[in-house]
Amino acid sequence: MIVRFARILALPLAAVALQGCLAKTALDVATAPVRVGSKAVDLATTSQSEADEKRGREIRKREERLAKLDRRLRDQEDDCLQGDDKACREAVSIRREMDELLPTVPVERD
Repeated sequence: MIVRFARILALPLAAVALQGCLAKTALDVATAPVRVGSKAVDLATTSQSEADEKRGREIRKREERLAKLDRRLRDQEDDCLQGDDKACREAVSIRREMDELLPTVPVERD
């Protein structure tokens, strides 16, 4: 008799307890597409700080390339002054590349 009473009492309690679980599961299922969509948008877009970092890396690469070209140009000019025609032609080629690259490197103001 007591077992039967406990079962009768446990049934409504279990139903009430399961309603919370079912409601939470339904909410999770309903909001899942929104969460997935917002994550995809976040991955697809670039934040301003990420864009700034990328631009900074690109500028540093150009500055490094310009510095390498400048060193090579000085070496070739020295050889050209000593009468090496090939070095003179190479110096002209390097100068052209530097002239193309120079406008893409921002000037820092003091």
